[in-house]
Amino acid sequence: MVEPLRLNPYVAELPPYNAGMNIAVARSKTGLTDIAALASNENPYGCSPKVAAALADLDPSRYADPACVILRDALSKKLGVDGDRIVIGNGSEEMIAAVCRAVLRPFATVVAMTPGFGLHEIEPRANGAQIVRIPMTKDLRFDLEAMTIALRDKPSIFFISSPSNPVGPALERDQLSRLIAAVPKKTLLVFDEAYFEFCDENMPDGLELLAKSAISYVVLRTFSKAYGLAGLRVGYAVASDARLAQAMSSAKTPFNVNAAAQLAAVAALEDEGWMRGSVAKVIGERRRMAEAMTSLGLFVPQSRTNFLFIDIGCDSTIAFDHFLSHGVIVKPWKEPGFTSFIRVTVGLPAQNDRFLDALRLLKEKLLEADVPS
Repeated sequence: MVEPLRLNPYVAELPPYNAGMNIAVARSKTGLTDIAALASNENPYGCSPKVAAALADLDPSRYADPACVILRDALSKKLGVDGDRIVIGNGSEEMIAAVCRAVLRPFATVVAMTPGFGLHEIEPRANGAQIVRIPMTKDLRFDLEAMTIALRDKPSIFFISSPSNPVGPALERDQLSRLIAAVPKKTLLVFDEAYFEFCDENMPDGLELLAKSAISYVVLRTFSKAYGLAGLRVGYAVASDARLAQAMSSAKTPFNVNAAAQLAAVAALEDEGWMRGSVAKVIGERRRMAEAMTSLGLFVPQSRTNFLFIDIGCDSTIAFDHFLSHGVIVKPWKEPGFTSFIRVTVGLPAQNDRFLDALRLLKEKLLEADVPS
């Protein structure tokens, strides 16, 4: 008998990432053709028409620019940041992996929020780090006191998404200022702003505040959400200094961002008006959905994203099956302590109505069966 190959224990023990169900699988399971995919926080309005026009000039026989020079230059002008501090990745998820590879050593400490984005834990653990989880408050707001206490132990990295994924709230200006002031010199703050564009105008720009600080930081953003390029996988990181950005670049694979993604991202940046228009419609629908859920007596934390996090009142897998039977894909949350929650993307108005109708039916069933939460 062949002796089993010894695997990297840090990777072999990783939990699977909860990616959610795609439309093709949902159709095969339900037999339905009309599926409302509300699990992955995609932009229901798609991407700018300028993207399709740009992709018409794509030559797929040529390698993409490994340095993403044109896209980095476009972002540099938009953000007012030197291009040598910008790193482009195959989605902001790759940036999370790159910063962990660049900074962490085995047995380092990483602080992350709970409930939180799974890769804020999975990627550090893949590099042998130990995770310290900071719970949000009972009403699912940021616990600034707990966060500042955790920072006193000088972790290698502090991961936080604002707006929060999966919960939705964003740090107010004074909260973010307090957090920045609490970050020690030897700690890297990774500030994940994947949903930045969905914030209200009065919310702080994390990159702007961090640029005025003296701490080490990485700000993560993406073209997958507001810009509607989820299928092309392109995100970026802005580092506090060029040395950190270079280390992150070295931690990536070459030619990691494909040519189509680079062309599409540049075109999307040239049509900010289209993006802002689609975001405004999503925000209006988000408000309508939250009000409808609240009227049903459900707990819905404040959201400044394109999704809502709902305590559904039963096990999330039961809720998932119910919604799927009605042609709606949602994301059941499986994190311990939050297994009665689902996350639902704000879709087109008709899709949102479909979700709300199914939600009312589920609520009626739970009342009739008196199913415990």
